[in-house]
Amino acid sequence: MYHGRRTAAAVLAGLASAPLLSGCLGLGGDPDAGTNGVAKLPARTIEQRAGAAARSAKAVRLTGTVVSNGQTYRLDMRLRADGGVGEVTTKGDTFQLLRVGDDLYLKAGADFYGSGDDKDSQDAAAKLSGKYVKVPPGDPAYRQFSGFTDKKVLLADLFVLDGTLDVGAHRKIGDARTIELTGSKGGSLDVSLKGDPYPLRYQRAGNAGTLTLVDWGEDFTLAAPPRSDVVDYGRTVGASPVPTPSHR
Repeated sequence: MYHGRRTAAAVLAGLASAPLLSGCLGLGGDPDAGTNGVAKLPARTIEQRAGAAARSAKAVRLTGTVVSNGQTYRLDMRLRADGGVGEVTTKGDTFQLLRVGDDLYLKAGADFYGSGDDKDSQDAAAKLSGKYVKVPPGDPAYRQFSGFTDKKVLLADLFVLDGTLDVGAHRKIGDARTIELTGSKGGSLDVSLKGDPYPLRYQRAGNAGTLTLVDWGEDFTLAAPPRSDVVDYGRTVGASPVPTPSHR
């Protein structure tokens, strides 16, 4: 009787483990089982479909780092076609960006602008601290920072893979299964294998940064700040260019 119980237990254990083994074998036999099927397409077609999905999405959240002209920027931005909002850090300076249509606002503490040794510089930094500074379109800071809030500009950079484009490995970004696109001279792009083929991670060639993209299609509120929180730098402080990070 005891032997029979042990045998029944062994049989039940075997039955319980069978679906797991079957699932693993299924994935090993066909890594595209249960996916959107884009991994079976040519590399250029995958890239085109990922680009189309990205462009059609109402919104996305982009986080990670970008190295440009030897300077590293850490981004956490939510983007829409008509603007974006988020935070940028570079060389120890952190500032917030908000763009609504053509209107660009920058918000940071006094240290961001540099205190300076003269009273005028200190007064200017104090006026700007914690306020949304409306950046004039003709200011160099507008050209420098507005790109961080531009969905079209940032997503266009995702599809710059150096050299010949090829289909790489099946991978995972968090819990999401992806197919990797690689450039023969560097860079890779992970494309989602579930639902729409959104790009989920972009690794720039030459260790020039890695960006992760989430919350595709999840819209968010984008509105200008209250007037009481806005400083028009050109009118209130002076007509000189908006200061950029002090890089102490």
